[in-house]
Amino acid sequence: MIAFTKMQGAGNDYIYIDNRNEVVKNPAELSPKISDRHFGVGSDGLVLICSSDKADIRMRMFNPDGSESEMCGNASRCVARFAWERFFQKEKDEFDLETGAGIKHIVIHHNGKNFQSATIDMGAPILEPEQIPVAAPTNRIRIDGREFTCVSMGNPHAVTFVDSVQTAPVLTKGPAYEMDKAFPRKANIEFVEVLSPTHAKMRVWERGTGETLACGTGSCATLVACVLNGKTEREIDLELLGGTLHIEWREDNSHVMMTGPAEFVFEGTFDE
Repeated sequence: MIAFTKMQGAGNDYIYIDNRNEVVKNPAELSPKISDRHFGVGSDGLVLICSSDKADIRMRMFNPDGSESEMCGNASRCVARFAWERFFQKEKDEFDLETGAGIKHIVIHHNGKNFQSATIDMGAPILEPEQIPVAAPTNRIRIDGREFTCVSMGNPHAVTFVDSVQTAPVLTKGPAYEMDKAFPRKANIEFVEVLSPTHAKMRVWERGTGETLACGTGSCATLVACVLNGKTEREIDLELLGGTLHIEWREDNSHVMMTGPAEFVFEGTFDE
C-alpha cells in the first residue's frame, strides 16, 4: 500500500507521493493506474516528491500515459505547499525546487501559518526553434492554416490565438496538433482569447494527458506569446477553466513569474 495526497492548483489535479525513501519503484507503471479516473484515484498525473542533492527538494512528474514530463507549474506550487507545511513546518518561506527543467525558486505567501499562494520563478523562456524543439526555421509556424507561436518553458508549447476559447477546437484539433511532425517531442497546445492588455483566457491540450483545467508552464508560455505578438502587457491575469493565475514576464532578467493557489483535496492509500 502506498500513501498518497491528492492536491490541485487551479483545477490541475495530481497525486503526490513522498518518495524521499523511494517507496515508488516504477512510477511510469504506477501513473496510468493511479491516475485513471474510473479504476484509480483519478488525476492529471503522478508527482513524486524526492530528496535532492542540488536543491531543497525535487519533483518528478508523470503523465497518465506513463511518460515523464520535465515540469509542471501548477504541480510545482502544490509541491511547494506540501513541503512548506510537512517538511519545513511552515518556517521556511523561500526554497529551491529541482525539476526536469532545472531548479526553480519558490516564495510562499501566507497569513501567519495559513497558506495563501506561491510564486514560482519559472526562468527565462526558450525561443530558439531547435531548443523548444520545433522543426522550423523560426518559432512561428503554421499548421493546418492556423498560426502558432512556439515557446519552451522547459517543455514545448505552441500557442494560438482564437476569437473565443469556448468555441476553440481544443478537443477536435488538440490531439493532432500535439502529435504534429513539427514537434519532435510532441507539444502542449494553448488556445488563447485576449480580453484586454492585462487579461486573457486560455484552454490547453496537454501533451500526454489531454485537456486539463489548467497548465502552469502553458500559462507562462501564453504570456510570452502574447507579448511577442503585441497582444498584452508583460503582466496579466490569465483565466483558465480551473481558476486564475497571475503571470509576469520581467524585463530585467527575462524570467517568467507565476503566482497561484495550491490546495489539498484528500489523502489515502493505493494498492499497487
